[in-house]
Amino acid sequence: MPLNLSRRVESLKMSPTMKISQKAIELKSNGEDVIDFSVGEPDFPTPENVKVAAINAIQKNFTKYTINSGTFELRKAISEKLKRDNKLDYSPNEIIVSSGAKQSIYNAILSIVEDGDEVIIPAPYYVSYPHIVELANGKSVFINTKEENGFKLSNKELKSAITEKTKLLIICNPSNPTGAAYSKNDLEEIAPILEDGNFYILSDEIYEKITYDNFEFVSIASLSERIKSKTITINGHSKSYSMTGWRIGYAAGPLEVINAMNKIQSHSTSNASSISQAAALEALQGSQNFIEEVREEFELRRNFIYNEIISIKGIKCYKPLGAFYVFPNVSFYFGKKTNNGVIENSLDLAMYLLNEAKVVVVPGSAFGFEGYIRISYSTSMYNLKEGMHRIKIALEKLLL
Repeated sequence: MPLNLSRRVESLKMSPTMKISQKAIELKSNGEDVIDFSVGEPDFPTPENVKVAAINAIQKNFTKYTINSGTFELRKAISEKLKRDNKLDYSPNEIIVSSGAKQSIYNAILSIVEDGDEVIIPAPYYVSYPHIVELANGKSVFINTKEENGFKLSNKELKSAITEKTKLLIICNPSNPTGAAYSKNDLEEIAPILEDGNFYILSDEIYEKITYDNFEFVSIASLSERIKSKTITINGHSKSYSMTGWRIGYAAGPLEVINAMNKIQSHSTSNASSISQAAALEALQGSQNFIEEVREEFELRRNFIYNEIISIKGIKCYKPLGAFYVFPNVSFYFGKKTNNGVIENSLDLAMYLLNEAKVVVVPGSAFGFEGYIRISYSTSMYNLKEGMHRIKIALEKLLL
């Protein structure tokens, strides 16, 4: 009799982008010049002073375990950062350092959600949110936001989704995949519901430093003490300091939640890399010029790719205020015929662009939002120009 895997694993679905990724790898291995617009990480090297701090840590033999929640020095620096940048007052004991922001999210959801609990997730959403909820035996309740509202959750939409089973609300600000960003006025619109609601709030703020058009970022937890008392703020070094591979993320929140996350982490990964923690400390305490230099470059790229996209017949696109993605509406091209059949959805269109233009994009279905594709502009301006040129030619062929 064959052995069975756990039901929690068997119920999980592989990402719809896997088919595209496998095809892209195949094309590259055959020598094809493939341009990748799917990557969700900055293409800039980690700042030199951060790399030097890591090397020094190794040379000083700072290569052993640290305490589970992260070194006191790093958590103290994070506490100072939150106070300085976000007007949030957390002690180091209310902060936990993890192996990336995704692990912080995972630990938080498993600490809060149990069988039958509902988690409100605005769509489009970061691909891992609903799967982590599923692993916690919770139920995801999706709210489809509207492009005309900047893909932001409204007071009315949030209120209608809340039930007696609601345990958690997840908000990504600025958003992956749309680049939408909640202003202070936007947050104050839903603040009364957050104040009154008997649920936690998980605020994923990993793209906090990458905003445009003089947008002023505001942390949800800073709206009031009542909201802060039930908000888990997620952040990290991956996007701001181009440290994706260093795997450093952190959470700040109510002590009871942080303690629960600490328990989970102690039985899974334990502490984040000691070397990465030393590098992360330098990132917070050293020069911050890198952040603005990168932000300015991303804004130039955002402006270029947005103007290119809206010049294509039939495509509409929200102009992002943050992160490094555009999320254009490509439904105009559904129903168009190709040599391999008819384009029926965003995955079909993504596969068409890969085969015809040799450009990798992510279908909107991966983010729970059909009719759109995600394009990352976290690549060189040369690649952006060449890639958009190829996409235009490929889409024009569909109109012939």
